[in-house]
Amino acid sequence: MPPRLHADILLIGGGVASARCARTLRRRGFQGSILLIAEETALPYNRPPLSKELLRGEVDTALIAAEPDGWYGRHDVEVWTDATVAELDVGARLARLEDARAISFDPCLIATGAEPRLPDVVGAEHAHTLRSVADAVEIRQAAVGDGPGAPTVVLGGGFIGVEVASLATIGSSVTVLERSDWLWGRALGETISSWASQHLARLGIEVRFGATATRLDVESAWVGDERVPAAGIVAGIGVRPRDALATAAGLEVADGILVDQARSAAPGIFAAGDVARVPHPLADGDRIRVEHWHAAREGGEAAALGMLGLDSGPPRAPWVYTEFAGQLVDVVGWAPDFDEERVLGDPASDVFGVAYVRGSRVAQLATVNGWVPVEQARAFVDSRPTLPALSRLATI
Repeated sequence: MPPRLHADILLIGGGVASARCARTLRRRGFQGSILLIAEETALPYNRPPLSKELLRGEVDTALIAAEPDGWYGRHDVEVWTDATVAELDVGARLARLEDARAISFDPCLIATGAEPRLPDVVGAEHAHTLRSVADAVEIRQAAVGDGPGAPTVVLGGGFIGVEVASLATIGSSVTVLERSDWLWGRALGETISSWASQHLARLGIEVRFGATATRLDVESAWVGDERVPAAGIVAGIGVRPRDALATAAGLEVADGILVDQARSAAPGIFAAGDVARVPHPLADGDRIRVEHWHAAREGGEAAALGMLGLDSGPPRAPWVYTEFAGQLVDVVGWAPDFDEERVLGDPASDVFGVAYVRGSRVAQLATVNGWVPVEQARAFVDSRPTLPALSRLATI
C-alpha cells in the first residue's frame, strides 16, 4: 500500500483558484508545505483565452499559464498533475486519490471547477464542449480542417457560444442556434443583444433565434426536419459545478458548495471558484455562484486569507467580461433578473453602457468597449446606487 503523505495545506483542483490561493499563502508569509493536485497533465492555466485568443490560434498555450514557468519550484509549492482525488474524509482530514495514495492535511481547498453541459438530444456525443486547452485545439481544427468555409454550428448564444462564433474570423462559416429571442438568454437585455447581433452579422455569422437542435450526427445539427451542415458542433449551453467530491464528503451542497464569506464550507475545508456559492451583499446575503476567472482568482485569495485566520473583507461586485468580433463587454454586478435596462450613451458608437435596474437600485452595469473603467464600474455597483446616481456615474 502506498505510504500516507502529509501536506500542511492541500489544494484540490488545477485552476486559477488553487494557483491564486498558493500565491496568496506565500505572499502572506505561510512557510508550511503546500500540495496542489490537478487532474489535467498541464500546470494551472487561465481559461478565458480558451474561447478567445487560443481558440483562434492567436496565442501559444505557454502564454496562458496561471503562474510563470518555474514559479511553483521557486516558491516550494508541490504540484501533482494527472491526479484525481477520489474521496475526501472531512473528519479525518484525509484525501484519497484514485491511485490509492492518501494525503493528510490541515486545511484544504476544494476548487474542482465546473463541467460543460451536453444537450439532451440524440447524438449529443457529436458535440464538442470547451473546458480545456485540448478542447480548444480540437474545436479549431474542426473549424478549419476542411479549408475556408468549413461550417461550425454553435449550440447556445450565451457567453461561450458568442465567443466561439468568432471562429468566423479564421475562415469558418458559423451558425449559432439560440433557443431564446436574445443573445445571452436575456441576461444582458435587448439593447446589448441587438448591438452584438449586428456585429456578428457583419462577420457573416448567422444567429438563429428561437432555434433548438433536436438531434445531432457526425456532419449535422438538426432543427426539426431541417439539416444544418456542420464540420464541427460546439455546445455552449452552460456548466454544472463539479461538486460530487464535496457531496460524498457530507458537505452542504446546492448547485455548488455552500461557503461563508471566508470560503469555509466546514472547519478546515474551503471552496472557491466555479464550484463555490458565496454569500454576497448584492444578492441581499443570498449565496451566488459566479462562473468566471475573476471570481476564481478572488475566491482563491479569500480562501488563503481564511486559512490564515485573516479577514478578506466583503466580496466585490462580480465581474464578468466577454470579447467577440473585436468588441469587449465588461459586466459588473448581479442581476439574474431585472425590471428594466437604462441605456447610457449611444450603442451606434460602440462605446456605451447599460444599467440593469431592480426595484430602485442599479444591480448591474455593462460597460462596452471601456465606456467607463471597470474599477470605476465596480466601485459604483458596490455602493448599491439608486437610479439618480446614474447621472453622476462618469464623475465617480
